[in-house]
Amino acid sequence: MVREIIWSERAKSDRIEILNYWLNRNKSNIYPKKLNDLFKKAVGWIAVKENPVRKTDFENVYVKIVRDYKIFYEIKDERIYILTIFDTRLDPNKLKL
Repeated sequence: MVREIIWSERAKSDRIEILNYWLNRNKSNIYPKKLNDLFKKAVGWIAVKENPVRKTDFENVYVKIVRDYKIFYEIKDERIYILTIFDTRLDPNKLKL
């Protein structure tokens, strides 16, 4: 079963910020495009996966790892809410769900 995916404003902003960082750092859109494709693929996997793999300390919140990033998502009814994308190289105390 494919569930509806809803991106939070924060997650949308996180994704844009991450992709813009790599675009500005590398002066090329090759890696940002590749990373965005990986994010899309991961979210597609989340949408069809029956049982989430990695649980967090928060009820109904799970995580999918994509390279150096963690996509945090919440399952409610038949919807999946993408909450945030967090760079694991940053201070974990900056992560707030």
